[in-house]
Amino acid sequence: MTTDVFEPLATLEGVGSAARAARDGVDVLLRDRGLRKVGADMTAEALLRGAHASAALAGSTATLEDARQGSADPLVTGAVRITGELMGLVSQMDTAPVQVWTRLHQLAGADLGPEPTLGHLRTSREPVPDDIPGLPPAPPADEMWERLSALGKALSRPSKAPGLVVAAIVHAELAVLRPFPTANGLVARAAERAILVARGIDPVAVTVPELGHWELSATYAPALTDYAVRGLVGVRDWLLRSCEVVALGAERSPLAG
Repeated sequence: MTTDVFEPLATLEGVGSAARAARDGVDVLLRDRGLRKVGADMTAEALLRGAHASAALAGSTATLEDARQGSADPLVTGAVRITGELMGLVSQMDTAPVQVWTRLHQLAGADLGPEPTLGHLRTSREPVPDDIPGLPPAPPADEMWERLSALGKALSRPSKAPGLVVAAIVHAELAVLRPFPTANGLVARAAERAILVARGIDPVAVTVPELGHWELSATYAPALTDYAVRGLVGVRDWLLRSCEVVALGAERSPLAG
């Protein structure tokens, strides 16, 4: 018998109703405009806005217009580079998630470190990364590998949990584990968006969840810290925050005007 590790988390107090409300907000957006009316240009615009917000959350000071014009900021270039391949990676999220994450890092970190480090999962012989300010220290490499492997296996199994819950847990795990030497925040947020697409929450990628994270940036690191250290209470609070993020992402969609 396979174990659905995500479903019990969806039953934590308030999470189910919050996830349904957030999903309803996305559904209203897509239904009002009609999926057939969503062109590639609208998806590209939403992905660009998300890339800029994700880079800003990682510390970039570039503006959205800078990102649009081809900013030289390495965080922006990495986040924008991800947008070029994200939709093509979606189909592999359930079958080869670790490979997707390493590819995301190759894209995100290309201007942040030497080539041999791109897509490289850290080992015990290397420094523990500290690239997401405000979080407790990342776990040792052996624990990171164990949890990352378990997460990949969990994604490959069927789950009754809402896709929003799955996406939020993957985001939190990647951020807390920090498996790469750089750009872990960019990778975590891109992985979350990819799962929202793959699990049918936003199949055409026109919401902007990264903007939700940015607008709630004051609670980003504290919520991830609680996820890491406060057990199921911290997990629940992170999931509730993630539902709010998805709802905000729908409101900030270029489809919304």
